[in-house]
Amino acid sequence: MSTTDIPAPPQRQPRPLWRRLLGPTISVALLVAVFAWFLPKFTSLTDVWTTVLSMTWAQVAILLLAAVWNLATYQFVVLSTMPGMTFGQATVSTETTTAVSNTVVGGAAIALGLTYAMNSSWGFSRSRTSVSLLLSGLFNNFAKLGLPVLALSLLLLDSKPSMARVTAGLAGVAGLVAAVVVLWLLLRSRESAARVGTVLGRWVSAVLRLFGRPPVQGWDRAMTKFRDRTTLLLHARWYWITLATLVSHLSLFVVLLLALRFVGVDSGAVSWIEALAVFAFARLLTAIPFTPGGLGVVEFALITGLSAAGGARAAVAAAVLIFRALTYVLPIPLGLVTYVIWQRKKSWRRAPNSAPRTDLVPETV
Repeated sequence: MSTTDIPAPPQRQPRPLWRRLLGPTISVALLVAVFAWFLPKFTSLTDVWTTVLSMTWAQVAILLLAAVWNLATYQFVVLSTMPGMTFGQATVSTETTTAVSNTVVGGAAIALGLTYAMNSSWGFSRSRTSVSLLLSGLFNNFAKLGLPVLALSLLLLDSKPSMARVTAGLAGVAGLVAAVVVLWLLLRSRESAARVGTVLGRWVSAVLRLFGRPPVQGWDRAMTKFRDRTTLLLHARWYWITLATLVSHLSLFVVLLLALRFVGVDSGAVSWIEALAVFAFARLLTAIPFTPGGLGVVEFALITGLSAAGGARAAVAAAVLIFRALTYVLPIPLGLVTYVIWQRKKSWRRAPNSAPRTDLVPETV
């Protein structure tokens, strides 16, 4: 058969314009609804600004230190899931990709590709990067599902919670149990991992079919490979990965709690347990990326939740905006700096698949 007889591969049809614009349109609409309509109606912006200016320089310094520590904790998760990576490389990778995720609609996908590009330039194989991303993502979602459960338990001990909180807490329990069961099935055996991949592939294909997309293929083989590459690392480091993930999430909460206290929302108005509950459920909302970095969605959930718990509206709004400035806005300029470092730091560059290996990294990974 000549090469002219070989049929050309089918060309992937571009998505219709309305589908490409749907996501950005929803994001912009949410941002306008929260910041241009909800916030001015919720409280006086002048009072919010006055509350922000009432903080002392010592309080500002403490908040900045807490924010820097919070940013540093992102690296601990990466280091625990990527043997051989240095703290500097982890910092450049996490800060750069966080900046992309916080500024671009669909930035999570772009950040994913950027992570692979950075790690590859440092000699890490795609399989090692995949294991790190999957494990850190799993444990991050465990924390998002587990924190509402913890907060609900503390509320039950502290006071009688509302039916809405109980319902949300039970949903978190169900989600956490389901996630743990899926992980156990993945790691139990290669056959079990293949069955999980097949079932998940069918579910994802059913969803994609609604949008006119082709079904996914090979998820059984992918899950088997993930199981083989992950078992050794997870067996040796599960406690470090768990600790790093909890420290990262709780450090983020500490920034919010400090902001609340420094603008005058004391424990009599909103206890730390109530603040943790609102924080946990707001974090749970970010599992669905409506907007880059949950912009607008997180602010709305935190402001309404904390004010419903008893905080003064202007003070609560001021605390939430300070919290988001330190945890959402601050990583953006830092990410620009770390991106330049990645481009210019030639001494970190290595040949493909030549990064340092440890006993936790098989030669085939």
